[in-house]
Amino acid sequence: MQAILYLVTKDLWVGAVAGSFYFLGREYAQAEYRNIEANYQGKRSNMPFWGGLQIRAWTVKGLIDFILPAIVVIIVALVF
Repeated sequence: MQAILYLVTKDLWVGAVAGSFYFLGREYAQAEYRNIEANYQGKRSNMPFWGGLQIRAWTVKGLIDFILPAIVVIIVALVF
């Protein structure tokens, strides 16, 4: 994603931001689903709109799956 956006915009930071938000969105959605199943009787309507931001919804693996790709794209933008 970062390379494709660089070819279009000639700016590595656009790709770094887009890549970071892609992984953040994916992990946020997974945290919402985990939270719905664990705490809201499996119904999205029972969860408040900010349910995906609750600490109990996030796992260490989920945080790592967001943080590591974000670090990589930022390093690429800094180095190149």
